[in-house]
Amino acid sequence: MGADGADSRRADHLRGRGALKPAKAKSAPAEKKLSPTEKLELLDVVVAAIAHPARRQILLTLHFRGGTATAGEIAARFAHAWPTTTRHLRVLEDAGLLTHQKDGRTRRYQLGRERLALITEWLAWFDG
Repeated sequence: MGADGADSRRADHLRGRGALKPAKAKSAPAEKKLSPTEKLELLDVVVAAIAHPARRQILLTLHFRGGTATAGEIAARFAHAWPTTTRHLRVLEDAGLLTHQKDGRTRRYQLGRERLALITEWLAWFDG
């Protein structure tokens, strides 16, 4: 743990998990039925990805812009450097919370609502 209580590891530990990424094509079948263990593992990845306030802000920005925005539109919301923004976008994408499509040099990001549903499902356990 770091001095601020956050995990001292950078988000690099979330990269390279290609199996956790959602299908990119809309015509692709939905994710297979996950076992409870698989759901908890994915939930851990999602919660780690949204642990940083900037990443939560990125998700909110996308949500309030109709679920899609370009990388430049997202970066314009923040005062930090471009590499920091792209790192946050990559962590969110690796967790399955974002997908992107390239249009020339522009990347358009979209929310991965299926992965966000894991949080809702987990929180439902605590409803009265």
